[in-house]
Amino acid sequence: MTTANSESPTARIPGRDWTVRLTGHIDRSATVTCTAACRMPARSRDLAALRRFAAQHAAAHAKVATVRPNAACHCRSQRCDAHPADKVHCAGAVVMVLRHDPSVGQVWIVEEVCESCAPLIPHARVLARANAPARPAAAKPAAQVPAPARADVTGLFSSAGAAADSGRAAVKRPRSGSGRPRRRPGQGSR
Repeated sequence: MTTANSESPTARIPGRDWTVRLTGHIDRSATVTCTAACRMPARSRDLAALRRFAAQHAAAHAKVATVRPNAACHCRSQRCDAHPADKVHCAGAVVMVLRHDPSVGQVWIVEEVCESCAPLIPHARVLARANAPARPAAAKPAAQVPAPARADVTGLFSSAGAAADSGRAAVKRPRSGSGRPRRRPGQGSR
């Protein structure tokens, strides 16, 4: 017994997000955490190295993840908390954005959001766009229509090809080298 696929190709799936956070501790050390099950470096006092690692880790998530065209806007699932002053209706294609406020410098968020929300999110940069869903191929290519038969136009034009086709002799006209008339010998200029 076979069962039909219950998911339709246009069904929306939840938009993904990854949050990479640099957390400071009382002893002036810090740790990097990720919402995905990723291997992180050990707690360290080298904050600059951990900050670089966190930025590179967020960029790696964005690079590896393919934007899914049927994903729902992650921002909408969070009730558009990223842009509370600007309420919009989620619409358009899905894009992958990276949010990072350089003044805070401790949180990097990579998420799938719609094109309407993306420009409203502060400190967000669009990294990738979803590919258009593949359209089903046509069953058969369209048949080519043959060119219409060439009408007999020998009586309408006086071209050399038409005259030869109709069996009449072609009329030859003399060619002159330049567009000026020739002078007869013995005729002088006046």
